[in-house]
Amino acid sequence: MATAGSAEGKKITVLSIDGGGIRGIIPGTILAFLESKLQELDGPSARIADYFDVVAGTSTGGLVTTMLTAPNKEGGPFSAAKDINNFYLEHGPKIFPQISRSNFLESIASSIDKLLLGPKYDGKYLRTLVNELLGDVTVKETLTNVVIPTFDIKLLQPVIFSTTDGKENVLKNARLADICISTSAAPTYFPPHYLETKDSDSGRTRTFDLVDGGVAANNPTLLAISHISKEMVKQNPQFRDKNPMDGRDMLVLSLGTGTAKKELKYNAAKASKWGIFEWIYEDSNTPILDIYSDGSSDIVDFHVSALFQSCGSKDNYLRIQDDTLTGDAASVDIATEENMQRLVETGTKLLKEQVSRVNLETGRYEKVDGEVTNEEALAHFAKLLSEQLKLRCRQ
Repeated sequence: MATAGSAEGKKITVLSIDGGGIRGIIPGTILAFLESKLQELDGPSARIADYFDVVAGTSTGGLVTTMLTAPNKEGGPFSAAKDINNFYLEHGPKIFPQISRSNFLESIASSIDKLLLGPKYDGKYLRTLVNELLGDVTVKETLTNVVIPTFDIKLLQPVIFSTTDGKENVLKNARLADICISTSAAPTYFPPHYLETKDSDSGRTRTFDLVDGGVAANNPTLLAISHISKEMVKQNPQFRDKNPMDGRDMLVLSLGTGTAKKELKYNAAKASKWGIFEWIYEDSNTPILDIYSDGSSDIVDFHVSALFQSCGSKDNYLRIQDDTLTGDAASVDIATEENMQRLVETGTKLLKEQVSRVNLETGRYEKVDGEVTNEEALAHFAKLLSEQLKLRCRQ
């Protein structure tokens, strides 16, 4: 792998994590490996939040972002990367309670009832869990800059929560617990989340009616880059003299949560017979949501890949994604022990796969001749991040 972007100068470092429900186990596996490599270089106390200027996450990626960057009582990050998968393995079955497949009639009746009368899950366990874990910690308190998208269904526009906005505007300084619940509120799966913020000095309030940020930006990489551009316009000294439209000034790691094998999940012959209900819910899947989330993720990768390639700095952008998931592994909410272990294995296998990049003509991820494995690429990326941290500490 080329060494473009090594320690010849300070670069903006970005971590981005897609949405994808229980499939957050896949980036969780990759992040645990990355953090282990950083610890080999800089000691056992090294944590992901130490190395990235911006961490962006949507939906389940927003939960992971929060776990990596929210402060604990000792002032370190709430969770080490190696503990992310333990979170999913412990709490996934309660966030997404499964109906026994042995009772077919119960399963069908429940699916129809949920489709017609409300979201598939009531979200009570997730809300209780994140409120207990995060309490009243707000977004301005994160250990590094975060960017977490949501979507306001009342205003029909995205609402992006970030550390810098929280510091500058008390009405955007929402509790991290509320942000996590909001960015994870996938339509048809969980109910929307209502929250209010208040400026105690002026007495002003702001209300939000929020659903999953994935309806606008399931892959938040471009949001992170746009956030950096906005901070440059505001003359934020952290991003001074850098150009986020020049890939030579950045190191970006973008982690997908996997997508279904393209030719297997849906096809035109099948979909041509669907009415409105099948587009919303078909055979335990949600076709319209899958199309929007996968489409928005891929178009972001198109854009960012083209940006870095045009600057001759393709090795400064590493996207790790698996687009060959089949069966339960392609679902966002099948949290059986068998499927969660399968997702762990998928992430582990992905580390051993050769680095792939999106083909700008076909849209498919293709292995690149002469490239190393994702595991080797991440080890190299860890070295670059370590060098950047040392540069930052000397400034």
